[in-house]
Amino acid sequence: MEILSRDALPLGGFAGIVEHRLVTDSRIFGERKTPVTFEGLGSMVYLADAQYKPFGSSGMHPHSETDVISIIIDGRVSHKGSMEHGRDLVAGDVQVQRAGGEGFSHDEVNPDNAKNRMLQVWALPEEKGHRAAYKSYTPKLEGVTRIYGGDKSQDDTFDSHTIMDIVHLKAGSHLDLNKDTLIYVITGEADIIEADIDEQGNSEPKNAENIAINSIVNGDLVRSTAAKVIAINDVHLLIVSQNQ
Repeated sequence: MEILSRDALPLGGFAGIVEHRLVTDSRIFGERKTPVTFEGLGSMVYLADAQYKPFGSSGMHPHSETDVISIIIDGRVSHKGSMEHGRDLVAGDVQVQRAGGEGFSHDEVNPDNAKNRMLQVWALPEEKGHRAAYKSYTPKLEGVTRIYGGDKSQDDTFDSHTIMDIVHLKAGSHLDLNKDTLIYVITGEADIIEADIDEQGNSEPKNAENIAINSIVNGDLVRSTAAKVIAINDVHLLIVSQNQ
């Protein structure tokens, strides 16, 4: 198990944004990759925890053959661009833009005189040449909401073997993870216990004599092969995993 703390990373940014980059995958950043940041998982290649300055914006810019996931945490975002221009997003909302071969341009704007907070995640599509498309979600406040990935037989999310879920756990509840996973703590605090997988595919804590319990808080990114997450208080997570 590896844990990377947002607050231990340098603060960067561009235009009207300041941000901590936690995942900068070598597949797209190459020699520009920041050494202390994590590699991605599956097709997920980038994760940044960003704050927009008051009335700040990213500026209009294009994407091609990239899926761009925006998770609004605090404040509001006014979305401008070639898809769903004029849409307003509020804390809790998620938008997913698939550039495909057609591509899209967008500018995310903070309309308020106070900072907001947003996660930006990129994934590489498994097949090139898709038409540009847009989906949005308002995840439920308890449990798991899928925002990305799944097979081609469904249309709720863009298809991919890489799965992204928004998870809200109430204090005292837990979540078992039984595969390679990236876990980002958006808000709240939890304990995470490294686990083994039993014959039924369930995660069980390792031998009690060697058990290690780590406390994870807002801004921590965890890479784990199997784990049990126990919410100390209400906790909001982004979970990235990979289906075979």
